[in-house]
Amino acid sequence: MGSEGPKAVTIHVTGFKKFQGVAENPTETIVSNLKDFVERRGLPPGVTLGTCTILETAGDGALPLLYQTLESGISRMDGTSNEQVVWLHFGVNSGAPKFAIEQQAVNEATFRCPDELGWQPQKLPIVCEDGGTSRARETCCSIEVILKFLKRKGFDVTLSNDAGRFVCNYVYYHSLRFAEQKGHKSLFVHVPLFSKIDEESQMRFVASLLEAIASTC
Repeated sequence: MGSEGPKAVTIHVTGFKKFQGVAENPTETIVSNLKDFVERRGLPPGVTLGTCTILETAGDGALPLLYQTLESGISRMDGTSNEQVVWLHFGVNSGAPKFAIEQQAVNEATFRCPDELGWQPQKLPIVCEDGGTSRARETCCSIEVILKFLKRKGFDVTLSNDAGRFVCNYVYYHSLRFAEQKGHKSLFVHVPLFSKIDEESQMRFVASLLEAIASTC
């Protein structure tokens, strides 16, 4: 019997494509460029950036790729308890001036407009087996510690209890449910438009967020 040592952490990341009112989604740019950015910048020892996936901005339409991506995280694990898988999802809040760490997702799909595949549910449970639309799932990530880490780095970031009822909340709810079943962790972060916080600053924020998450695992 030996010492386990610190956990190896693999962080898989998703963003979204364009949607109504947002012709260029900053999360698509961030996630597409993230591997190159962290290769130049480096990550803490024991931390690996896993898959970087761009999802359709759709509810049910995003699920096949989402679950394919989530399942890939299991197949990549080495089967030991000394490995932590984290799912980090990014969405844009076009009206926000700062970053927001989402504490929970709610089992309700009420889309303010049709998603990119034309679906517009109203007051439907996201997962029927979970019961009614008031059911919420919370992240098990240490969000207070992550928040303090990022604030110390000088980023304008807050905690949020409401991820909306649109596609971001929809994907987050599925991810939190999957993570709980598999012993993973899941976190959703809303970012502003590049017109509010420029691309380089947002890339630095995401790299620091990866560090913050890793430090809490």
